[in-house]
Amino acid sequence: MELVGMESKKKNQVDLPPGLFKKIAIGVVILLVVIIGYSSFYTVQEQERAAILTFGKYTGETTAGLHFKWPYPIQQVIVVPAELTQRIYIGYRQDGNKITPVEEEAMMITGDENIVSADAVVQWKISNIHEYLYNIDNPEQFLRNASSSSIRSVIGSEKLDYAITDGKTEIQDKVRERLLELQGKYHTGMQIIDIKFQDIEPPSGQVEEAFREVTNAREEKNTKINNAAKYENDKIPKARGEAQALLENAEGKKKSRILNAEGDVAQFNAIFTEYKKNPGVTQSRLIIETLEKILPKAKIFISDSSGDTVKYLPINELLRNSGASATPSGSAAGGTTP
Repeated sequence: MELVGMESKKKNQVDLPPGLFKKIAIGVVILLVVIIGYSSFYTVQEQERAAILTFGKYTGETTAGLHFKWPYPIQQVIVVPAELTQRIYIGYRQDGNKITPVEEEAMMITGDENIVSADAVVQWKISNIHEYLYNIDNPEQFLRNASSSSIRSVIGSEKLDYAITDGKTEIQDKVRERLLELQGKYHTGMQIIDIKFQDIEPPSGQVEEAFREVTNAREEKNTKINNAAKYENDKIPKARGEAQALLENAEGKKKSRILNAEGDVAQFNAIFTEYKKNPGVTQSRLIIETLEKILPKAKIFISDSSGDTVKYLPINELLRNSGASATPSGSAAGGTTP
């Protein structure tokens, strides 16, 4: 009976090829090496940075490239887009070219208790991986809430008329300052690059139409002011130039008259000096020069009164010459008589 039982047990056992266990062990070791090697190398892309956790504790970070780490659970890697500029939208959501308004987020109350709709986009990037991962549970939601709160606070201190017209740039600057204060206070590891308002406008309907008319009136006012300033800038330089030209002309005439007067004085002084030396000769010369100026075509004869020569004045010849000179003039004026 015992022999029969032993024979039946031998028949039930499967004969295994020699060395099979060794091959299986080698395969398992190779598989483990491949798995460990695969999990020990990781790649960080150009716009990313990786945080290294050793036994769950932050121990450093790496930049773009291929890196080695100890397999899990010794080390773990968390990759974040630290070099990528990201955006969050306030008052709407954008998915590609599709824009979805978020009215409850966009509607705000101004300082003069009016309702305004404000849409903004905040650009940000990760500046400190450790703070970004561990100081705030949900950094992006924190930034959204902080942005919305800052916008509401700033717009709530401004009048609607100012907010929808000239105040957009100043409101943007104030909101950015508040966000920077919050980032510095809570150390979120996020850098605020810029904030821009897409729209600040009253709700649609009659209110929007009324404020659009106000805006158009203000723009027309600014246009007229600019035109007036342009006209002023055009006319004033011309007037100044003309005034300067008149002043220079008057100054030139003044100098000319002064020089002429000085010349006349010098001439008079010279004549007066000669007059004192010989009054008679000087008087005669002055009389002759005056006659030459008054009667430029007259013939002047100078005789010596002390001589014995008989003075002869050819009056008939002078009259004949004057008549001959007058006849052609009369003929030319009256024409030829038959």
